[in-house]
Amino acid sequence: MFKVAIKMKIPTILHESNSYPGRSVKLFAKKVSRVLVGFEDTKKNLDFKENVVVTGTPTKVKKLNITYTEKNRIFNNLGININLPVVLVYGGSQGAKKINDSISEVIKRGLNKKYQIVWATGPKQYDIIKEDFEKENLNINELKNTKIIPYIYNMDEMLNISDLVICRSGAMTVTEISIVGKPAIFIPLPSKMANRQEDNAKVLKNIGAAEIILNDVVNYQNLSEMIDRLINDRVLLNDMGSLAETLAVNDAQEKIYREIKKVLEK
Repeated sequence: MFKVAIKMKIPTILHESNSYPGRSVKLFAKKVSRVLVGFEDTKKNLDFKENVVVTGTPTKVKKLNITYTEKNRIFNNLGININLPVVLVYGGSQGAKKINDSISEVIKRGLNKKYQIVWATGPKQYDIIKEDFEKENLNINELKNTKIIPYIYNMDEMLNISDLVICRSGAMTVTEISIVGKPAIFIPLPSKMANRQEDNAKVLKNIGAAEIILNDVVNYQNLSEMIDRLINDRVLLNDMGSLAETLAVNDAQEKIYREIKKVLEK
């Protein structure tokens, strides 16, 4: 498709959300009208940069100015304590087994005494996890400092009220975390072909805004130790969140629209 469009001199624009550009983007970068990228690091990873513009990646998540009253409403709806730090855990819409296995043990062993966990398991894993807890005579609706749900529908609110986020590191997730300015522990989804998620996680890790535990080595011990180290240091958490926000590219839709208009007007 790109070859035909380029040959016919049809204006062509590519968008790359990941930190490290894919093969198609690298191959056609010099030939298309414009390459729009999600991160400044993406631009650095392209050999040809003359037509590359950092626009960010469109997302519905925004940094919110949540009042105490609004925060109290969100906490009450979840049934959690507004006075304890919140660690938000999720692995995407389908969940992430390695993250779920590790956080499950953190909860079962009562290691979250100084903070509370809001954990979205993914709809397909929720019943499995519920049954697993029941085998140990634990009702997931009655766990201390813990709220386990299948899915998060109000992600922008949850990200904004959280103190620390534990998740995968897809391009959209890293984009959203930088926009709300939150510290994160990334557990990248590994790939035999290319570790795109690890590259994305390093965008924030390299500036001190996040930590990384690789999927192959994550367990409840190293995860719990890292949570404790971060959650007990409010200054560090605030610094990490501020650093994450320095990479935020706001109004991505508008920036992309402007670049499309420029290309069409030529």
